[in-house]
Amino acid sequence: MDADELRAILACGEDSRHQFKRDFTNADALASELAALANGLGGQILIGVTDGGRLVGLAPQDIGRLNQLLSNAASQHVRPPLSPNSQNIQTDQGLVLVVTVSPGINKPYMDLQGRVWVKNGADKRHVTAREEMQRMFQASGLLQADQVPVRDASWADIDERAFGRYVERRYKQSPQQDGLVLPPLFENLKLSTDGVPNLAGILLFGKNPERHLHVCMIAAVCFPGVKLSESHYLDSENIQGTLEEQYQHGLAFIRRNLHHVQGNQGFNSLGLLEIPDDAFIELLVNALVHRDFFTNATVRLFIFADRVEIISPGHLPDNLTPEQIRTGTSNRRNKVLAEHAAHILPYRGLGTGVPRALHAWPKIDLVDERDANQFRAVLWRPRNKQITPQVTGEVTGEVTGEVQRLLMVMVGEMKRSEIQGALGLKHEDHFRTAYLQPALTAKMIEMTLPDKPRSSKQRYRLTQRGQAALAGPDNKEQQP
Repeated sequence: MDADELRAILACGEDSRHQFKRDFTNADALASELAALANGLGGQILIGVTDGGRLVGLAPQDIGRLNQLLSNAASQHVRPPLSPNSQNIQTDQGLVLVVTVSPGINKPYMDLQGRVWVKNGADKRHVTAREEMQRMFQASGLLQADQVPVRDASWADIDERAFGRYVERRYKQSPQQDGLVLPPLFENLKLSTDGVPNLAGILLFGKNPERHLHVCMIAAVCFPGVKLSESHYLDSENIQGTLEEQYQHGLAFIRRNLHHVQGNQGFNSLGLLEIPDDAFIELLVNALVHRDFFTNATVRLFIFADRVEIISPGHLPDNLTPEQIRTGTSNRRNKVLAEHAAHILPYRGLGTGVPRALHAWPKIDLVDERDANQFRAVLWRPRNKQITPQVTGEVTGEVTGEVQRLLMVMVGEMKRSEIQGALGLKHEDHFRTAYLQPALTAKMIEMTLPDKPRSSKQRYRLTQRGQAALAGPDNKEQQP
């Protein structure tokens, strides 16, 4: 750093990586500042500067005293010890001592009283929350969330058949036939800790994981507009169960709430999803496998009119950035869970998931929100992909996938509730907006009582146009 760089930093003011200090006379005070930077992203302490960023400088004799104080604070007053670097910068007002602290690799760092300090904007604060302390131990590798024992769980909570199928598929060995006992097997595969099934074991092979792991689920909501604040929604589901069940139902939620486009597909085809499967498969798996289990929040799946958001609790671990994961750099947070998930989910664990998702659909934003302690993957939906059906002329096949699916479940005259049930849809508003009304507008179906649209005796049936559409393009002459 030179004097010009120093003045540029001073002009910007203090932040979470730059601390201004007029002087230090106490080793404990300096140690707390060093620990706070090491527990975060690292940074610099500029000594010889007022809090407001005004240069006051230091005398040559101050430099020797401060360097000795720095050495004592870093080695004797911080646990584990730190090795900061110092540099003297000459200015017109005197010397400025710049102390550089790298991000620590043995977090959390504590002072002599056992207190953990972290940066809080330009200030620092004392960590007291258990979850935050656990995350710091996790970052240092001293504690793995997926290996924490689930204290209220027992071996009766494990689905032995599902686990047996997994072992047989992966290791070509049947636990039942070979007389293998569940507890030792779980222990050997790191699915239990201290004789108790751990988080990974329950989440992968538990009978009802939600009984013990209340936030290990997906909260999924489909909104009609583009704002999260909207009170009206089209579809919602709290997706629980094992990791595999959450993945399957989460994927089904996305698929049923995205549009299908015809493209070059035949009319009887359901069409192609507006966003390729590979894009959200990779990001959904990453959210489930790499979430921060020490954060008391669920994975959230929000579908808006213009985008899909997959939100995972916990920001990117260590100093990993969205730019790095775009190029394949990875840092697995839950190593045991990830190892077994690679044999259950479409997950490879090689850092290739995000690049594959971007290759399938480049319109993806990756947002690491450290202040909110979450990671968001935003997939932008294409515009004008839902083509309005033709209501005159030939049936060209240019109808939405939703209308196609409705036509394919129609049998004779059916109630609204019967059609909705046949499609497996829960929410009436969504069914009417995306399926029923477009089919009526396109004259693919009709009401049996058109003069009484709200009659309890109302039924719906295929029109000649709808029948011709189902029969395919070779039956165009049947259209009215």
